[in-house]
Amino acid sequence: MDSEAVWRADAVALADRISALLTVVRSVEAEIGSLLVEIESRGVMELFGYRSVGRLFEHLADVPKAAAENVVKRARALTPSRNLDGTPIPAVAPATGAAALDGRLSTPMIDTIVGAMTQVPPEHRDNAERDLLSFAEDAGHKQVAALGARILAHLDPDGTEPDTAEPATPSRELSLRRKRTGIWELQGRFDDETGARASALLDSLAERRRADDGPGFRSPQERYGDAFSDAIDLALNSPDLPMQAGERAHVMVAVSLEDLKSGVGQATLGDTGRISAAEARIHACDCQIIPAVLGGKSEPLDLGRLRRLVSPGLRRALYLRDRGCAFPGCHRPPRHCQGHHIRHWAEGGPTELGNLVLMCGHHHRLLHRSGWQVRIAADGLPEFLPPVFLDKRRKPRRNNLHQPLPFAA
Repeated sequence: MDSEAVWRADAVALADRISALLTVVRSVEAEIGSLLVEIESRGVMELFGYRSVGRLFEHLADVPKAAAENVVKRARALTPSRNLDGTPIPAVAPATGAAALDGRLSTPMIDTIVGAMTQVPPEHRDNAERDLLSFAEDAGHKQVAALGARILAHLDPDGTEPDTAEPATPSRELSLRRKRTGIWELQGRFDDETGARASALLDSLAERRRADDGPGFRSPQERYGDAFSDAIDLALNSPDLPMQAGERAHVMVAVSLEDLKSGVGQATLGDTGRISAAEARIHACDCQIIPAVLGGKSEPLDLGRLRRLVSPGLRRALYLRDRGCAFPGCHRPPRHCQGHHIRHWAEGGPTELGNLVLMCGHHHRLLHRSGWQVRIAADGLPEFLPPVFLDKRRKPRRNNLHQPLPFAA
């Protein structure tokens, strides 16, 4: 149709023209497939010097390798062929191949019929293919797929015999890379069991927070991101974590002493990362990230001093006293928490029970960045003073969600 004819055509004429062109395109695609099968039967190496007909079509059509292989696979199922020695290779769905050459079937329809036919026993394929093609004249490929499933259920009501062989090795892949912006991207593929366990773990860690720092406005993606960070903290705190060069896994942070005290400035994270000095102050409270404190000439002044780190015995005492994150309204258990120095160790604060409080990662960061303050009350338990914008009187608050220790009357 020329441009003038297109302009004058009504909706029916436009749709008819598209249908006619689709018939031509589908017919041509089917003929290309039959030619590829013919080339394969004659020997693609002898004719063209290629190792496979898929590689040949990849270059002839300038399409991705996967797309070329799909075309060849579909063509083999539709077109009878022969081996190099002349023995015949029957097609899985020859009647579907004939209909495809006429341009009557879309690619999804062809794949649906072929997929069903590969599961039908050879002695029933003729009748099954005839039924599917007849239904395809007036239905879409999804309806044909449903008919194929009913045919298979009728032919094999008991289903596939259980596989008694040894289970295959689970498929697990994971990639983690750092972008120039400092953002890390995570991508992976897992078997169903691993995915289900990971989902259960993240679901349990991604619960909406019920604390006094305001309502939770995090999106599901943000809650899962925070949950993943908490899961890493749990793994790093595990006593069963394998050693690296004789040490527990750790990340080195380099920061100047002046910046560490003030919380203003930058720190180097690992080999190439950057974090703020305020963030370094948070990590300096406990042993998950070891700070390297530098002097004015970048000389190391402190490298994870043992007196700063919370010892296993002191951590157990914190667990018994605080029973979890001490922040008001937080339900996080002790294994999700870090030891926070009430008076920062860089300012001379001692690493002892009276200067420590147990806090989850979220509320630990909140305490360092907001107007909240924590102190140990006269009874030896931690209490928190809210910022003025939450309570002008700054009445002390405690966490009453954790079960207290039993004691004798």
